[in-house]
Amino acid sequence: MTTTTTTTTTNTTRKKSTRRTKLLSQAMDIDRVSIESRKQASRVLEVLAGVRTPEDAASALGISVPTYYHLEMRALRGLVHACTPEPPGRKQALGRQVREAETRCVELERQVQRYRALLRSAQRAAGVLAESPEAPKGKGRTAADKRKKPRQPRVRALRAIDALTSASDGEEQVDVMAATVEGSP
Repeated sequence: MTTTTTTTTTNTTRKKSTRRTKLLSQAMDIDRVSIESRKQASRVLEVLAGVRTPEDAASALGISVPTYYHLEMRALRGLVHACTPEPPGRKQALGRQVREAETRCVELERQVQRYRALLRSAQRAAGVLAESPEAPKGKGRTAADKRKKPRQPRVRALRAIDALTSASDGEEQVDVMAATVEGSP
């Protein structure tokens, strides 16, 4: 009878561990991740837990040790970013944010037009000549305006540098080859 009780306890423990594993895999969205990514993540966790050495993990993944350390750094960076607190409350949908930005843009354009009209009326009242608006495009341009500036040759490397320095986030890495392809004439 005691053996039956021990077997039952082992089965319930297995059921609980199977259920926990299933819930964990659902929470991590494992179905959406490639097998290779899962393998890499498990090897990194094994190294961090002390089960494997970095050299063993690198050989199991078929990569060099420096590449493994790069992979580990990316994994840790992802962990740290995932641990940053999210703002409280409901998240706004992207479409709603776009609509709000568009309405704000329209409001600001109206304000600019209003302030320009106020400026013109104040200039007229003060007797100051208003600055001429931008030169009209098309038929009203003079011969001097029609001449084009000579084209300045640019090297693809300079375009790539511009693309890299114009990135909004300094930590964001940009592929140099993609930048040169996009900037090619």
